[in-house]
Amino acid sequence: MVLDQGWFTETASEVGTAFSLRINDRLHVETSEYQTIEVYDTDTFGRLMVIDGFIMLTDRDNFVYHEMMTHPALFAHGSPRDVAIIGGGDCGSLREVLKHEGVARATQIEIDERVTRVAEQFFPALCSANDDPRAELAFADGIAWMANRDPESLDVIIVDSTDPIGPAEGLFNEPFYRSCLAALRPAGLLVQQSESPLAHTRLICDMHAAMRRAGFADSHVLSFPQPVYPTGWWSATMAAKSDGALQAPTHVAGLETHYYTPAIHQAAFAQPAFLARALQQTLDTDQK
Repeated sequence: MVLDQGWFTETASEVGTAFSLRINDRLHVETSEYQTIEVYDTDTFGRLMVIDGFIMLTDRDNFVYHEMMTHPALFAHGSPRDVAIIGGGDCGSLREVLKHEGVARATQIEIDERVTRVAEQFFPALCSANDDPRAELAFADGIAWMANRDPESLDVIIVDSTDPIGPAEGLFNEPFYRSCLAALRPAGLLVQQSESPLAHTRLICDMHAAMRRAGFADSHVLSFPQPVYPTGWWSATMAAKSDGALQAPTHVAGLETHYYTPAIHQAAFAQPAFLARALQQTLDTDQK
């Protein structure tokens, strides 16, 4: 992270790129038990949240990420009632989940309560569903929380985590996926943010292999634009407990959204050729 002459710049050394936003002011900074949280006022993207020097979200474009992390999985499932969100401390994914009237309970498990409290102060629109009676905010370690779930007690698990470093590192491995599999009902789905298809192909392939080793029957990448993240192209990986569950529905009920539509849902299931080849090669090798 670099602050220079009124610009915030996040460098992505592994990609060899950087992304900058012109800032007007730093509104907040604190170091919690887990990380450093900052909020800036930018010139063109509204407010910006930064954690440990990495861009988490902005007012202007967070809707793409939050909608694609939630609606494809919820509609693909068809009738989710019990949903868990691991991470997601800014509460944007929780808000989107609770747009689905059939959801009876949505539990958000965020390790750092300060992320949520800062979001409530500076990004209140993202936290508009926090008082919904179906919402539960749990401030705990998501790995331990998932390991202690009753078997077959959840329909959809959304892993809305930061990059696989620091507190989030343990969310990208086979033991965690085994815990998720056990907690899901037979038609259950897991969806997890999986970085840039262009820059993090190896990570995505490793995630799919670990999910399959953990016992998931199928997995798929959904990609979408995300201007403030490295390369501007992001993804979520969806895994199904049972065969045949990862089918894009032909009819999607209307919701108040800014990016997600039935056509976007269908298109998101289209796999880029290079990624499909890499995934197939990884899974073939892993099965030998």
